Amino acid sequence: MSTPPHAAPGPSRRAALGAALALAFAAAVSLGLARFSYALLLPPMRADLGWSYVTGGAMNTLNAAGYLLGALLAPQVLARLDARTWMLAGGFGAALLLAAHGLARGDAALGLLRLASGVASAASFVGGGLLAARLAGAQPERAGLLLGIYYGGVGLGIVGSALLVPALAGAQPAGWPRAWLGLGAAALLATLLTLAGTRTLVAPPARSAVRVRFDARRFLPALAGYALFGVGYIGYMTFVISLLREQGQTAAVTTAFYVLLGAAVVASPWLWAGLLQRHRSGRPLAQLNALLALATVLPVLWPAQPGVFLSGLLFGAVFLSVVASTTALVRHNCAPAAWPAGIAAFTIVFAGGQIVGPVLVGLVADRAAPGGGADAAGGLELGFVVSAAALALGSALAALQRPLPAPAQPAA
Repeated sequence: MSTPPHAAPGPSRRAALGAALALAFAAAVSLGLARFSYALLLPPMRADLGWSYVTGGAMNTLNAAGYLLGALLAPQVLARLDARTWMLAGGFGAALLLAAHGLARGDAALGLLRLASGVASAASFVGGGLLAARLAGAQPERAGLLLGIYYGGVGLGIVGSALLVPALAGAQPAGWPRAWLGLGAAALLATLLTLAGTRTLVAPPARSAVRVRFDARRFLPALAGYALFGVGYIGYMTFVISLLREQGQTAAVTTAFYVLLGAAVVASPWLWAGLLQRHRSGRPLAQLNALLALATVLPVLWPAQPGVFLSGLLFGAVFLSVVASTTALVRHNCAPAAWPAGIAAFTIVFAGGQIVGPVLVGLVADRAAPGGGADAAGGLELGFVVSAAALALGSALAALQRPLPAPAQPAA
């Protein structure tokens, strides 16, 4: 029997909402500040350090590899350590590592920091997710709201990055170290808020968890579709600001674009809840991947400001819900004891896609426009077409996923 997430039974609505908001700051750190801020920093870092697009993409590949490592370590760590301690260790670690980016200059040092910050991000996000799930389990009548607040924290981090990075980096490429130092300070503040707001949450080590085999062969279409989602979405989130800059968009437009994208992420958990609840097949994953393919190719087909903002709005409103769609698929089609193994399998293929995506887009962009220069936008546009194609193929494969014939009903 799981331990309730509060020391006292029956937390009030206000207390539960406050705890969920505190957890949202952990999500803001783990993904919004530690991962998605990089899109804003790539243009000045590339200009100042003389990076190719492949080098710039490789830095986010290393971050994704670190996240995969952290996710793989999580079950072993959480069997010995409570989730709140793991979450806070990840948050404080991410704050320190983000600030250290501002002190590093060599590619090797920056790559190592991107890798380590990925591990810290996974600790913060996985630990926070477990606490959010326990909190929602203790408040079933408000479960959707509480989980939505937690995952919406990613959008808060994106909005914060969009406002913070341009203000600190300034107009000169050499200003990027100040932005990293500012992100580190913001992550520290957010983690302190999480620390203060989660004192009553408990998720003790799960030493007695029953391990049940997950038959991945029965989910091959969805697993393949999700891996291609990882390839396509991370290419967009790594290079979209670079693309807009190369297309001639002003700093004000790119900032507004990223703020809009982040605000859409905050709203996204509630937009697709009905779709995820109604279908036991791969249809939600297929539909969401198709919408992301459209959002990804929009800046190429319609590079004017309306097309740019529509792309950001649609992408932000969809991409986080793809993650939720795979969790829903596992919950709908597997016995509860198999959920952890099923979610872990989807996490691994997703992380593999994230590792491939940034380098793939960077390689396409560099080959299409060697050395950058006047043709740089065209090279990145071709990379975005490749990302959109990966998402479209992922949609087609996910559509082949059928519900299992005799699923166990999810626990109430």
